[in-house]
Amino acid sequence: QVQLVESGGGLVQAGGSLRLSCAASGSIFSINTMGWYRQAPGKQRELVATIHSGGTTNYADSVKGRFTISRDNAKNTAYLQMNILKPEDTAVYYCNAGVLTTTPLRLNSVWGQGTQVTVSS
Repeated sequence: QVQLVESGGGLVQAGGSLRLSCAASGSIFSINTMGWYRQAPGKQRELVATIHSGGTTNYADSVKGRFTISRDNAKNTAYLQMNILKPEDTAVYYCNAGVLTTTPLRLNSVWGQGTQVTVSS
């Protein structure tokens, strides 16, 4: 009964910015790592960025210096600030979280539905 809902996607011109949000809800005891992934048409899904509950982050080389992942543990929400967007960033962006559920008490990998990001040139 854990759900992740992404929001903030849309159409933006190259060089612009978008801020994605990922809100987790349900029978959550705690959330370990949260991450953003993306999948462009005809390509495999790739990792964009991850953030641990303690704040440790990891980024794909293609987005370093442009994207910033953050989270609000009290709100069970992760964010992805995307700056200097490029057409190659166009993809469906998915949120993922390692969630410790209350019923049953175990870690589960949960995915959101995805939000479309389109960057035009």
